[in-house]
Amino acid sequence: MDDRDEIRELKKKIFLTAYRAGSAHLASAFSVIDLLYVLYCKGILQYDAKEPWKKSRDRMILSKGHASLALYVILNRIGLINDEKLNGFCQPGSHLGGEPRMSAAPGIEASTGSLGHGMSFAVGIAMACKMNNYDNKIYVILGDGECQEGTIWEAAMAAYKFKLDNLVVIIDDNRLQAMDTVEEIMGITSWREKWGAFGFDVDEINGHDLDEIERTLLKENRRDVPRLIISHTIKGHGVSFMEGVPIWHYRMPDEKELEILQSELGISDEELIL
Repeated sequence: MDDRDEIRELKKKIFLTAYRAGSAHLASAFSVIDLLYVLYCKGILQYDAKEPWKKSRDRMILSKGHASLALYVILNRIGLINDEKLNGFCQPGSHLGGEPRMSAAPGIEASTGSLGHGMSFAVGIAMACKMNNYDNKIYVILGDGECQEGTIWEAAMAAYKFKLDNLVVIIDDNRLQAMDTVEEIMGITSWREKWGAFGFDVDEINGHDLDEIERTLLKENRRDVPRLIISHTIKGHGVSFMEGVPIWHYRMPDEKELEILQSELGISDEELIL
């Protein structure tokens, strides 16, 4: 199975898990799954599944916590969340809710979902790791709409001030948020200029080009300088009627839409029943 087939299977699992639960932020999960796949499954993120709480491990914080299902299926893929736990997503008594909770499973590095705070968690962890002389990296994935939160910019100032060259910030730049486009709501046209003004080195990538994602993630930060990667993506990527449509921030397909989704992701009627 090649990488694209694997990602299609991950999208199937995202949808089927949401379908059993009756809800999820599908479009947000679909826009970021390529990036998570490369981070976890192509040797970028350094972790030990047998010792998931090792202090010197790399960390990945999903600040845009509403895309939690993308993280859960990746952690299932690498063996940190078993099938039984994943299948209980958002069910009564489940440890896995709609937003990541740190104690729910190994690999969930921070409780997020209250937007803006994951960046501050990442800065604090990066500072602590440097103080302990760990040779590791701290990754944090933000939503572009999330960057309207003031705590993002307080943390960005601190990252530059404290020379956090072990920090890699990634914006899932799908240009949409819950109600409309990011540009329409807050007038944002260039993340490069804003983050560059805060002292970050900035790269821009196609967030669905696996080779480009991998090449950029493998780059080393300049000494004493934190790095930002603007990952240009399509919200709802891989499902035609979801792509770039704001109403899909949080809803499930109706009967007609479900038929299209099944065809495009290769989901059988039998899989919907299981």
